[in-house]
Amino acid sequence: MKMNLRIVEVNCENLAEYPPACFISTKNEGYKIKLNWLRKRFCEGMKIKVLKDEEDGKIHGFIEYVPGESAWRAVEAKGYLFIHCIWISPNKYKNRGYGSSLINECIKDASGKLGVAVAASEDSFMAGKEIFLKNGFKIAAEEGKHQLLVKGSHQGSLPSFKDYKSQLSRYKGWHIVYSNQCPWVARFVNELDKPIIDKLELKITELSTAEEAQNAPSIYSVFTLIHDSKILTEHYISRTRLNNIIKAASREL
Repeated sequence: MKMNLRIVEVNCENLAEYPPACFISTKNEGYKIKLNWLRKRFCEGMKIKVLKDEEDGKIHGFIEYVPGESAWRAVEAKGYLFIHCIWISPNKYKNRGYGSSLINECIKDASGKLGVAVAASEDSFMAGKEIFLKNGFKIAAEEGKHQLLVKGSHQGSLPSFKDYKSQLSRYKGWHIVYSNQCPWVARFVNELDKPIIDKLELKITELSTAEEAQNAPSIYSVFTLIHDSKILTEHYISRTRLNNIIKAASREL
């Protein structure tokens, strides 16, 4: 099937016309929260490019990246461009080279930088390493299910993961540490039931700057559920999944 997709760079002026909605409804409160977050990040050098289908007028993919100094992950990537997210949807748009086209946009914009870096994972809500390896990236570091990949010159220091584990001892009891970089997370936190918060004495901490995100208690840093210094999950979950995790943790006490 031939598809007529065009890459468009998104900024404050055309944000409403080309919403990088992460495939959440633009009417959802989580997306509105993400928009406010985005407007602050554009002035920090963030770039978003979307794939618009000229046939149906819809957005079917996007890539989000920033200067490494402003990365919202627990990484040290000074001098690089850092990819936060890349997403293609639905499945009929996958395996057609569109993801590689978006990655190449970032690579082109990295002229004058040390290169491009990205955190990948075998877990959900983060891109897997395969698409980056296919585009010439190399693994610079590994931590559990996470990989830090880089493409660029061999000058200067390679990017590295921060010591997120050293942060965990500060989190006794129940905690959610999150940022509004992901609209699904923003929606989840916005819709959390007060009875759950009260019952667990759940402390909710928003990471409001890139520096805070780089010193988060998990690599992904967008969302971390912690109980007594132990990470229970570090990506967006449903409220049903949250309840199941709480029940499982309670049985272990």
